Amino acid sequence: MDWIQFTIFVLGNMVFTLTLWLWNRSESRNDHRQLETRVSALIEAIRQDMIDFHGRLCAIEEKTRNRK
Repeated sequence: MDWIQFTIFVLGNMVFTLTLWLWNRSESRNDHRQLETRVSALIEAIRQDMIDFHGRLCAIEEKTRNRK
């Protein structure tokens, strides 16, 4: 095997590996962004539910106060 063939083989593998690594990194970051969006939506839903629950609890407490 010539040194030129060996060098081309090594450089080709390095370029291929680098390409796959960069693609994998971009896909990972995309997955992270999607997960962050879902978690943010879930947190907002929990906040809304807490506000709704607090409102219902205050209404029940007001009814209880009026009975006494």
